[in-house]
Amino acid sequence: MSKQTLRAGLIGLGAMGRNHARVLASLDGVELAGVMDPAGDRTGAARGAPVVATLPELLALGLDYAVVACPTVLHEEIGLALAADRVCALIEKPLAHSAAAARRLVDAFDGAGLIAGVGHIERFNPALQSLRSRLEEGELGEIFQVVTRRQGPFPQRIADVGVVKDLATHDIDLTSWVTGCRYDSLSAYTVSKSGRPHEDMVAVVGELTDGTMVSHLVNWLSPLKERFTAVTGERGCFIADTLTADLTFHANGAFATEWEALSAFRGAAEGDMVRYAIPKREPLLVEHERFRDAVEGKATDIVTLAQGLRTVEVAEVVLDSARHKASLPLQNPYPRNLASVSQRS
Repeated sequence: MSKQTLRAGLIGLGAMGRNHARVLASLDGVELAGVMDPAGDRTGAARGAPVVATLPELLALGLDYAVVACPTVLHEEIGLALAADRVCALIEKPLAHSAAAARRLVDAFDGAGLIAGVGHIERFNPALQSLRSRLEEGELGEIFQVVTRRQGPFPQRIADVGVVKDLATHDIDLTSWVTGCRYDSLSAYTVSKSGRPHEDMVAVVGELTDGTMVSHLVNWLSPLKERFTAVTGERGCFIADTLTADLTFHANGAFATEWEALSAFRGAAEGDMVRYAIPKREPLLVEHERFRDAVEGKATDIVTLAQGLRTVEVAEVVLDSARHKASLPLQNPYPRNLASVSQRS
């Protein structure tokens, strides 16, 4: 191996950890130096790399960076230990179980001057990459609304957080990323029907700082698996399916009308539909390539810890809104007693 080869460690061999191991084992310029999981490697996912039970054992192998794919409640503890040992880190989403914990991680890695990112994999989905580029080029004109639906059966691997912090953080992050705007206010409802202590369904409506309307429906209660993002604007609507990495555009049609009552109506008409042919590389591989390049000092686009923190902050406001049945702002600190915010009837 060349001297430029980076030594990467992996923490956690759960469902997502096994995918990380697969990619790391074949990633150009990277050696999977070791894996930490107290349960060991029962499936051979480490692909011959040493498997240890504790973090000190993993750090003793000498790492340039580590991928954190353990349960969310352990992200803070593991991340702070990596920062203290001056090891760069790619931490699976959500960044941490709470905004306070996420902020401590931001401070630790920033203070150490280390590269660190968050594994919001949807940003690297080909459909959303293409969608964002087209929005930046102004192909949609003014953006009116972003709608997402993310639903499917309950994943048995998730036990420490609810659907808001596990799944809805995807939609919170991608909405801010594709539009380039932060959330300004939101209102949310949650239910828990599976007998778990955490919520398993959430509906969110809100507004971004530029006035764009947003709507998210996320649940673990559907036998139908769906990953749907629609962005509607003055020239039509983009629809991204991140399960198939397909992007389609439904254009507003142009037609004349002689009906006087409708002639002044400035709305939409059905026009052409285009399905784009886009390269479909695996999002997880692209995410790892970008992070590897960042560790090597190259200019690249990764999800920063500060962005991951903001997503967790929005998720906590979603939960607060549902808990208190109130519409809440995000741009300025809102009173936790909610005395000055509107209550929903």
